[in-house]
Amino acid sequence: MRVRDVMSTDVLSAAADESVRDAVGRMLDRETGSVVVEKDSNPAGILTKVDVMEAGHEHDRPLSEIPVYAAASRPLITVEPSATVSAAAARMFDYGIHHLPAADGLELVGIVTATDLLEAQDDLLVEARGTDERRDEWED
Repeated sequence: MRVRDVMSTDVLSAAADESVRDAVGRMLDRETGSVVVEKDSNPAGILTKVDVMEAGHEHDRPLSEIPVYAAASRPLITVEPSATVSAAAARMFDYGIHHLPAADGLELVGIVTATDLLEAQDDLLVEARGTDERRDEWED
């Protein structure tokens, strides 16, 4: 199974100078846990719920005064949509992240989350069983 099979293609983005408060409002409206931050029209970071909490604590200012770029996680870690779901999960684990944007070159084409991977778990098990059965056939 590939990242393109489980990712969301409707990615929320925000300009680097947008306030954290405005970005959070849009995250709440869209019921999503992250927003990709764009600087000079290119994906440059990601703002997650955890980043918002850290920004509120560290900056000791209202969220309306903090630009998303200042609060975002950087650099932006991405995965190719053609990568396996296992590779995406390993990348997320290695970097300790739960939101992984999918990029084709510099073009952002989707995002895969830890929740997406959990929801795909049953399909992954079916795929693994099928692979195991085919392996048995090859060995005969």
